[in-house]
Amino acid sequence: MSYDFSSWAWYFSYIVVLLGLAGYGCYRWSTLYLYFKHGKKRPQPDREFTADEMPLVTVQLPVFNEMHVVDRLLDAVAALDYPQDKLEIQILDDSTDETTDISMAGAARLRGKGFDAECIHRTDRTGFKAGALENGMKIAKGEYILILDADFVPNPDLLQETIHHFTNDKIALVQTRWGHLNRNYNALTRVQALFLDGHLELEQTARNRSGRFFTFNGTGGIWRKSAIEDAGGWEHDTLTEDMDLSYRAQLKGWKFIFLKEVETPAELPVDMAGFKNQQHRWTKGSIQCCKKCLPSIWRSKYPLAVKLEATAHLTSNFAYLLLIALCFLIYPKNQWAPDLGTMGRVLVDFPIFFFASISVVAFYTVAQIAINPKTWLKEICYLPLLLALGIGMAVNNAKAVIEAIVGHETGFVRTPKYGIEGQKKMEIRKSRYKAIKSLTPIFELVFGFFFLFVVLDAAIAGNWPSAILLLPFPVGFFYTSLSSLKQMVSLEQFMPAFLKKD
Repeated sequence: MSYDFSSWAWYFSYIVVLLGLAGYGCYRWSTLYLYFKHGKKRPQPDREFTADEMPLVTVQLPVFNEMHVVDRLLDAVAALDYPQDKLEIQILDDSTDETTDISMAGAARLRGKGFDAECIHRTDRTGFKAGALENGMKIAKGEYILILDADFVPNPDLLQETIHHFTNDKIALVQTRWGHLNRNYNALTRVQALFLDGHLELEQTARNRSGRFFTFNGTGGIWRKSAIEDAGGWEHDTLTEDMDLSYRAQLKGWKFIFLKEVETPAELPVDMAGFKNQQHRWTKGSIQCCKKCLPSIWRSKYPLAVKLEATAHLTSNFAYLLLIALCFLIYPKNQWAPDLGTMGRVLVDFPIFFFASISVVAFYTVAQIAINPKTWLKEICYLPLLLALGIGMAVNNAKAVIEAIVGHETGFVRTPKYGIEGQKKMEIRKSRYKAIKSLTPIFELVFGFFFLFVVLDAAIAGNWPSAILLLPFPVGFFYTSLSSLKQMVSLEQFMPAFLKKD
C-alpha cells in the first residue's frame, strides 16, 4: 500500500511541475497569436519634425572597463545622421582601468570634430549603470536621451528612424530591435542570437503592438527626458533598472513604441562565463521587478488581460525553479510511476509535451523566418542546442531567482566585451577582462552525470522514447559546466598574474 501511495505521490508531483512548465508554454503560444494578429503594422509618427524643429538629443554612453569597444562606439555615434549642433554626447565612465583614459581621449577627439562631448567619470559606482545614467541626466541638455551600451554599434539612421515618433506628446520611449555583430562567431553566439531574436522579434512586438506592458531593453532606445522624471527617475534597487523604469512610466500613463524594423547591432558574449553572468543578472533583476512592480500593476486600471500578461512576463523566470524540481522528479517517476497504459500516457504526456516543448520550436522558428527569411533553415539547426542550453542554465538561473526571492543583494556584474565582429577569431585569453567565477559549474557537472545515468538506464530498459526525450538534459548540463570549467582552467593557466585582480 505504501508503495502504491509513493508511486502516485511521485507521479502527481511530476505532473504538477510539468503542468507549471506547460503553463509558460501556453504563454508562448499566446504570444505567437498576438504577434500574428498585431505584429505586421509598423507604428508611424503623427508627423515629422521640420529641420528647424529637430530637438536636442543627449546620447548617453554608460561605460565600465570597456577598453576594447569604446572607440568603436564613439566612431559609430559620431557617424549618426543627425544635426551636429543638436547632439550632446555623454560618456558616463565608471571604469577602474585605462578605459577612462581612452574615454577622455575619445571625448576630446569628438570635440575636435565639433561635437558637444564630455566624459563624466565617477569614482563612486553607487547605483552602477542606473546611478551613472541618473548622474548624467542631472546635467543633460537634451529633451530626449538616446542610451547605448558600450558593445553597441548604432546604424547612422538610428535617430532619423526614431525621433519623429516623439511628435506625439504621449510617447515616452522608442525602442529598436537588437542585431548581432558576431552571430556566427561560435555555437554559443548562434544560440544566443536565436534566443534574443525570439524575445525581440516576437515577445516585444506582440506586447507592444497589442497594448500590453512593454519594457525598455536597457540600450538601443531613446527616452523623453520628462517621462523619466515623471516616473520617478532611475532607481537602483533592482539589477534591471530598465524594466523597473518601464513599468513605472507606463503605470503613469506614458506610451512606448517598439520598432522591430529598425536594427541596432551589438556584440554577444562569446564565452560561457560571460553569458552566465549576464543571464544571472537579467533573471535576478526580473524577479526583483516582479516583487516591486506586480502589486502596482494589479492595483492599476489596466484591463485584466493586460494584467495577466504582465504577470506571466514578470514571473516567467520562476520556470527555472520548476525545471530544477523536474530534475529531481524524473528518475523517481521513471522508476516508480503507476502504470497508466499506453493510452493513459498519451493522454497525459502529449498535451504537456505540446505546450511545454513544441511551443519552443514553433516560437523560435517563427522568429527566424521573420528576421532571416533566406537563412532561417540554417539558423534553426541550432534549436536542439538552444533547448539543451536552456536546461543547462537551470542551476545558474534558479540561483538568481532564489537570491531575488530572499533579498540577497549582489552587485552589477559586467559582461566582458572584446570588440568581436563577424567570425573573426581572437584569443580571449589575451584580454584581462573575465567573468566572475562560481561553484555553479560543479553542480551542473553533477547534474550532467546524473542525467547521463538516467538516459542510459532508460535505454538499457528499452524505453527509447524516454531516453531520447531526456537526452537534452545531460547535453545541456555538460555543455554549460565543461565550457565554464575549461574557461576557468585556461584563464588560470595562461594569465595567473593579473586574473586575481579585478
